[in-house]
Amino acid sequence: MRTPLRPLARILDAREKGENPDAIERENRRLRGEATRDKARQSAEGRLLVMSVIFLAAFLTVGLRMGSFAAARPEEPQTDSTTEQIHAQRADIVDRKGRVLATNLLTHSLYAQPPMMIDPLGTVDKLVKIFPDLDRDRLKKDFTGHRKFVWIKRRISPEQMQAVHDIGDPGLLFGPREMRLYPNGHLASHILGGARYGTEGVNSAEILGVAGIEKEYDKWLRDPANGGQPLKLSLDLTVQSALEDVLSGGMKLMNAKGATAVLMKVRTGEIVAMASLPDFDPNDRPAPLLKGDPSDSPLFNRAVQGMYELGSTFKIFAVSQAMQDGLVTPETMIDTKGPLRWGKFRIHDFHNYGKQLSVTDVIVHSSNIGTARIVQKIGPEKQREFLGKLGLLEPSPVELIEAPTGRPILPKNWSELSAMTIGYGHGLSDSPLQLATAYATIANDGRRVLPTLIAKGGPRKPHKQEFGAPEGTQVVSPAVARKALAMMRAVVTRGTASYGNVAGYQVAGKTGTADKPDPQGGYYDKKVISTFAGVFPVTNPEYVLVLTLDEPTDTSGDTPRRTAGWTAVPVAAETIRRVAPLLGLRPEPTTPDTLDGISLVKKD
Repeated sequence: MRTPLRPLARILDAREKGENPDAIERENRRLRGEATRDKARQSAEGRLLVMSVIFLAAFLTVGLRMGSFAAARPEEPQTDSTTEQIHAQRADIVDRKGRVLATNLLTHSLYAQPPMMIDPLGTVDKLVKIFPDLDRDRLKKDFTGHRKFVWIKRRISPEQMQAVHDIGDPGLLFGPREMRLYPNGHLASHILGGARYGTEGVNSAEILGVAGIEKEYDKWLRDPANGGQPLKLSLDLTVQSALEDVLSGGMKLMNAKGATAVLMKVRTGEIVAMASLPDFDPNDRPAPLLKGDPSDSPLFNRAVQGMYELGSTFKIFAVSQAMQDGLVTPETMIDTKGPLRWGKFRIHDFHNYGKQLSVTDVIVHSSNIGTARIVQKIGPEKQREFLGKLGLLEPSPVELIEAPTGRPILPKNWSELSAMTIGYGHGLSDSPLQLATAYATIANDGRRVLPTLIAKGGPRKPHKQEFGAPEGTQVVSPAVARKALAMMRAVVTRGTASYGNVAGYQVAGKTGTADKPDPQGGYYDKKVISTFAGVFPVTNPEYVLVLTLDEPTDTSGDTPRRTAGWTAVPVAAETIRRVAPLLGLRPEPTTPDTLDGISLVKKD
């Protein structure tokens, strides 16, 4: 409370003493004024202290910032300081040894803001010199019209970026973005597939898979929860390169329209290499073919999408089933007198093999009549069930977006005649990958194998039950499987695949030559699909190789030759010769075959 200027007690006391009461009032006014001044001075001193601290902090901040600039390494200032740095949006794809198959590369896009341009017409002429594929008239219309934004190039190289910089027009701008890069070019192009831009802006763009593994695993590759972990494939880049090199050379040498090969591990179904020719560069993926034969497009994956009658490579399935059912043994004699008549139809052999052949020789000499006789013992229903267990009646479950489109072509009526022709590889069309999977099942002691492109421990997708028997199912007994391999070994040592005998690697296999269907009906006279399906080394099966040539012709002799023994087999043999050392297989000393065609070699 404020002190009163004329306190009553003091006034009365002053009057009693004869003093002037006004002196008391003057004294109190003086004291009140001094208190007010002291309070104002303290408040001013506080404000000055706060202002001093603020100014000191500001000067220290500016000084430290200037010092850091002086000590820092000189750099070119960024065009847009507000642009966030682009981080990897898509995981890498690597082979089984961690070598990069697909990755991301930071690049730039080029766009224009016409209202900011100084010389639109002159800029158009300069841009066309840098990018000859640009439409000059379109650019002039865009730059001189009412548009405020124009895309010029979604991605450009550093050299092109510098050339655009040199134009010096402020209306030409760059935006940072990632692009999908396939450093190995054409290598494994059908497996990788390719990518494209999805939602895009000037400073970033979404990368989406359009085919192959890129499409099948698109969500996984873009999932941040994976922490940038690469997708590891079962492919071996070195083996893939060697296989494609030999296949390309063989395709040219045999004058073939196309070619495909699948190299698969017997025990796991892992695809170590797979190629389809002609191929493409996924860095510059061509446009899809809109009309005509789909196989004419380099985008067509013959290994998965190509449905072919694979000829005599199917004969081993008929014989394996008959042995499994106890209907025949390798020594059982089969009537091969020809032709085999069925109503108005006739089944012939390529050569006259006499009145009888053993089951082994039916395979060795590739007798259509002998195989048809064996299938008659089996019956259509059991045959269909057996081929279904091998996965030959449904699309392959391999992890490619194109796999479901490769549906086998089945006969409308699975009659006894259809069963006989299917037994020797006519009337049922499958892909080379399905054939490789079925051969791997037999080589794996008869246990069902499913194909995969994902390395062990990777994010494999669960297989559906309709793809033949479940993985690991015993389709034929190990004893039957070994007998089937022995027959296929004899095909190489003394049968139709003699050119497939690779020194140091005991190869077993079966040839197949099938007339190519004419879309207008019937079959072509001089166009075939030639195939060799092989297993090596037969003493301890580790790999299956299926190699198919589309419309091959061997012209090295006096007359053109189209059968697999002259076309597919030599190319397959050279492939095994090249890739076996890369797979870590040691060549074994040549030893005489035993009676059943298989001899054991002791390994270190």
